[in-house]
Parts: sequence; structure tokens; C-alpha cells
Amino acid sequence: MYRAGILIMSDKGSRGEREDRSGREIMDMLAESGYQFEYYEIIPDEREVIQARLIHACDQLRLDVVFTSGGTGFSRRDVTPEATLAVIERLTPGIPEAIRHYGMDKTPKAMLSRAVAGIRGGTLIINLPGSVKGVRESLEAVLPALGHGLEIIIGSATECGQG
Repeated sequence: MYRAGILIMSDKGSRGEREDRSGREIMDMLAESGYQFEYYEIIPDEREVIQARLIHACDQLRLDVVFTSGGTGFSRRDVTPEATLAVIERLTPGIPEAIRHYGMDKTPKAMLSRAVAGIRGGTLIINLPGSVKGVRESLEAVLPALGHGLEIIIGSATECGQG
């Protein structure tokens, strides 16, 4: 069982003006795969707030994985990738590459995602789009390999799959 968190970036959602459906989609898709959600929060699209909440989830809560949703597009308010890059220690470029590649089979707009992923301490952070459809497709792209990556970070598997 992996300890997971969800951080939703939405100005309207943080003010209670919009229902969060992407966070529910993340929970629903991953609950079947043995993920236990221990953290969920909706915050405004503010770089400093995003950074602080990511650090909290990684350093204090020591979650195995944090999924973010929202703030990965071209809008001036979309600062999730920059906030993530400011707190991670190691990039994991294959994850957003896989998400964009998978998405391109469905829509050419997938190339417009600025999402990133990386590791801070023992926590993997993955930026996902803000839409339910985008979240679903992104998780379809990464779920087949995600467990193995988390096992390596946690220390219950080796990178070459032995031992």
C-alpha cells in the first residue's frame, strides 16, 4: 500500500466556487491499485503556497507520492511546474514524457502541458492536468510502471528488478 496525497491547484476551488472532480478521479483510479490517501487539499494557484504544501507533504507527512492537479497550462496563473521544480531534488522526466506521449494519441493539445515530475527525499511528485479527462488519461499512461518506481524509492525493490 502506497501512502499518497493529492494537491489541487484551483483559485475557484480554494474559495469553494467550484467542485473538485479531478481529485476524486485520482482517488477512484488509484484506490483499486492499493493507494491509501492521507492528504488532500485544494489551494489557490500561488507559487509560494504550492511550494509550502509540497514541502509539507514530502518532509512532514513523508508520503510516498503526491499527485498535483491543475496549474500546468499556459495561463499566467499556471505556476505548478515552477513550484514543483523549486522543491524537487531529482527530475523524473520519463513520467511527464509518457503522459504527453499517451495524450497525443487522443489530442494534439497534450503537447501544451508543462507538467513535471520529480523526487524530494522519499516522495515522488507528479503534476497532472486539471481536467478529469486529462487526469484519467495521464494516470492510464503511468500506472503500469508507477508501483515499481515507488518500490525503488521506498527501498523494497532494486532498480534492476533483482533481490
